[in-house]
Amino acid sequence: MTKQAELKGSSFTLSALHLSNEDIQQATDHLKEKVDQAPNFFAAAPIVIDISNAGTNIDFKQLKAGITEAGMIPVGISGCKDEKMQSLAKEAGLAVMNAAKQVKTNKPVMEPTRIVRTPVRSGQQIYAKNCDLVVMSNVSAGAEIIADGCIHVYGVLRGRAIAGANGQKQARIFCQNLQPELVSIDGNFWLSDKIKDEFWGKGVVISLAENNLNIEPLAL
Repeated sequence: MTKQAELKGSSFTLSALHLSNEDIQQATDHLKEKVDQAPNFFAAAPIVIDISNAGTNIDFKQLKAGITEAGMIPVGISGCKDEKMQSLAKEAGLAVMNAAKQVKTNKPVMEPTRIVRTPVRSGQQIYAKNCDLVVMSNVSAGAEIIADGCIHVYGVLRGRAIAGANGQKQARIFCQNLQPELVSIDGNFWLSDKIKDEFWGKGVVISLAENNLNIEPLAL
């Protein structure tokens, strides 16, 4: 007997676009710039639009079309309590993702640290689910390392490092030689051009404070 399809709960990390006004063109131009800077990370990536501070006169069809044209995939809106706006968003094909309606789930139990002893090469992705990740060697440009917990890189980090992928704001990125394409904690990210010269190629600790990334020298 053929097994029927099953609907199961899961968790995925989604980028969020926070609209501060009703200027859709400004927002989509910003997204296009980010996609052009890091296409391997942002191109065709799903995104949620937070409209809690954007006002009440949003053209959702135009917003959806603009985000799609920028190269990302709009999946829904958040921060909307107005029923009329919710209806307009649904008519445009966007899901309404309000935290108040989400089912609370238990936090995942953290597993033992995953240790990678070999170099992480370009095009390779490593995901440490529900645990920290330790890379004993180099992470090449074009490679991606992801952990629900902290990330430790004892070689050169030239690729992308994404810590706290399942919402852990306390996650950290520890690196002996920082030369990344992108670093991210709990969805907050910096591209290489945001990293000050004083930290480039140095040992650092990257943390999250009030939804802003913070870099400090790694004390040896």
